[in-house]
Amino acid sequence: MADQKSTTNQRLTQIKDFLTMNKTATTIPWDPDCTKFPTRKELPQIPGAPAEAAWVWGDDDYIGRLNLLTPTRVAAAAKEIRTGEIIPLNLPLDVPNQPAFGRETFKHEIKTLHENIAYDDIYHMNTQSGTQWDGFRHFAHIPSGSFYNGTKGSDIVGPTANQKCSIHHWSTHGIAGRGLLLDYRAYAHTKGINYDPYDYYPISYEDLRQCGLHQGIDIRPIAQGGDIKPGDMLFIRSGWKEAYDSASVEARAKAALRHGSGKDGEDGQRYAGVSQEEKVLDWLHDCYFAAVAGDAPSFEAWPTHEEYHLHEYILALWGMPLGEMLDLERLGKRCRELGRWWFFFTSAPANCPSGVSSHVNGTAIL
Repeated sequence: MADQKSTTNQRLTQIKDFLTMNKTATTIPWDPDCTKFPTRKELPQIPGAPAEAAWVWGDDDYIGRLNLLTPTRVAAAAKEIRTGEIIPLNLPLDVPNQPAFGRETFKHEIKTLHENIAYDDIYHMNTQSGTQWDGFRHFAHIPSGSFYNGTKGSDIVGPTANQKCSIHHWSTHGIAGRGLLLDYRAYAHTKGINYDPYDYYPISYEDLRQCGLHQGIDIRPIAQGGDIKPGDMLFIRSGWKEAYDSASVEARAKAALRHGSGKDGEDGQRYAGVSQEEKVLDWLHDCYFAAVAGDAPSFEAWPTHEEYHLHEYILALWGMPLGEMLDLERLGKRCRELGRWWFFFTSAPANCPSGVSSHVNGTAIL
């Protein structure tokens, strides 16, 4: 009976596709060139995977939503280049001077090969001490202990370690496509909304929707009548860099070294970011972003006040690259001046076999 119902549904989808000129993803592995994909509530249950896992691109897939960056979409995204202005989105490697979450500080050593003739550099760094991509090895779905596409901790470290979900897979595929900036910080300023980016402040779906409308953008997915297309990349400016630049060196270090849970009046790491709520989960999933990123040490409001983290969904369940601490100040200023919020974005993650994460090495081209 269930098989008959499934067959009937597939036939109805085929008819709808014929009438609408769509191509709906139904058979796993999905074809990334499809024009319509299941919503979060329509996701198929993957045998052996936790609920809501979108491990749909094949058993050996380790790039997740980057599959959506097809040649067709990248070529279309290139049409967003109007002025040709290049805006790097990377903080200097030594910013922040004191990284959050107990991460190591960046250290730079110049090695003399021959005095006055030749020199080398030696970098000592944690790839997530500054502008970073959280790779799929970074954060698991906590209840199941699974990283993206069934990768386990034993695949990452130990005698059976391998290259499942290694960051180098992103590098060999490449990241380029259409980017969208939601400048929530600027929107908040215009509306008299005051908050401290160094404190817990959840930016809700409704906040982002209103921000989008303020910028002339319908942030719903195109399948729901909005402006977001599959494969777009989302950037949210929450104002962390603005606050960092205005703080003293001592204040920055004190904030980065806070200890504790950050909840119920206890000291700890606290940052403004995207809210953990059902509407946000539906939106982030259903837009089929190829990647999402923000300007704070945590893309999501930190610490979470729910039983889950957005990181679990974005990285482990959906396979969506997650960027943090991108420098969106210059980009935000130029987008406001031009009244344009779309751009071409490219990133070159480190080609590091077995790597967990990478600096972004990202560029927006207007």
